[in-house]
Amino acid sequence: MEQFVQTITAKGIVKRFGSEEVLSGVNVAVQPGEILGVLGPSGAGKTTLVKCILGTLKLDGGTVEIQGTHMPNLRLMDRIGYMAQQDALYDDLTGLQNLVFFAQLKGMSKRAAAEQAHSLLKLVELDRDENKKVVNYSGGMKRRLSLTAALIGDPDVIVLDEPTVGIDPVLRELFWDEFKRLQRLGRSIIVTTHVMDEAEKCDRLILLRSGSIIEDGTPNELKAKTEIGTLEAAYITSAKRRGEEGGKQ
Repeated sequence: MEQFVQTITAKGIVKRFGSEEVLSGVNVAVQPGEILGVLGPSGAGKTTLVKCILGTLKLDGGTVEIQGTHMPNLRLMDRIGYMAQQDALYDDLTGLQNLVFFAQLKGMSKRAAAEQAHSLLKLVELDRDENKKVVNYSGGMKRRLSLTAALIGDPDVIVLDEPTVGIDPVLRELFWDEFKRLQRLGRSIIVTTHVMDEAEKCDRLILLRSGSIIEDGTPNELKAKTEIGTLEAAYITSAKRRGEEGGKQ
């Protein structure tokens, strides 16, 4: 497989919906083999940010490059795995058929697609349900299938929007074991989350509040900035400080 520099660079991203500015000059950089966590509460702009990075939302300002290519770029999307917050699956197809379909869209042969699909379904413990139609899957099963859909085709860049919502703790650990394995292979990974213990597993975090980055650093660096020494305290402290700075302007 052709090798690319697996780096994401976003500069000055601005996104508005009507008169509301949802992202305000956000800068993001992800290096090869790095897991970047985007931490923030609901409404902070996490999903909007990843959609802007992928090019599925038109920017109102700023630029995004993935592997040195300006986004959006349809060709490059074959090298990117995306797990959306809302499951984007075909209910009338089986789990296996969904994966084979997505893999063929990325140019894989049906045989190679089926082989990798079987392996991924086993990874997320859906191998016994691979021939069941997705309409009969539970919410948790759909989340697991959505992860495999993001990983099919061995993408170089992986963007996961709240990937473990609705997943039990044992499977959550299994997910993260796979993320770490992919990291060791040099994949660039973005994970959005509002769960503090999950954020701890990332190499680096950006704390997002009201469409702006209020902190950027490793989990340990951010925790060291507080007396309590937790990510929750780091977020609260940074949010308060940003609010105070805004009030002085």
